[in-house]
Amino acid sequence: MQGARQRAKAVEEKLSAQRDSADFFVGVEGGLDVVTDGEMRRVFLQSWAYVSDGRRGHFGCGGNIELPAALADEVLENKVELGRAIDDFAGAVGIRDGQGAWGVLSRDLISRQDSFRVAVIAAFAPFFNSAMYGRISTGAAR
Repeated sequence: MQGARQRAKAVEEKLSAQRDSADFFVGVEGGLDVVTDGEMRRVFLQSWAYVSDGRRGHFGCGGNIELPAALADEVLENKVELGRAIDDFAGAVGIRDGQGAWGVLSRDLISRQDSFRVAVIAAFAPFFNSAMYGRISTGAAR
């Protein structure tokens, strides 16, 4: 999440330095979420987006896909970057720039682009659905 927000902020700062502007600033970033399930460690790849209009910002997530234990160990224990580890794991080169780990792990049912598309749409939702997101909370539990 932090990486996505930093990328959006970098776009905003770059445009400002060039005396240019935009209605929205978007950043995307993938990351790993480590969860303990009983005695078992599970590691999920997540795709995050952050959208800002310069005053307010919102996050969206493109979902999670579980990494095989051997791939998770390579990344977490051996400190190998996921892009390199997935290339080695799948016996290919440049997966990150193509189908991504999402594509390899889902047998191309979900691509890297698909996961980020969902994240970006979800992050834009509060801007384009103000009828829902603009409501004032009453603080009352239902």
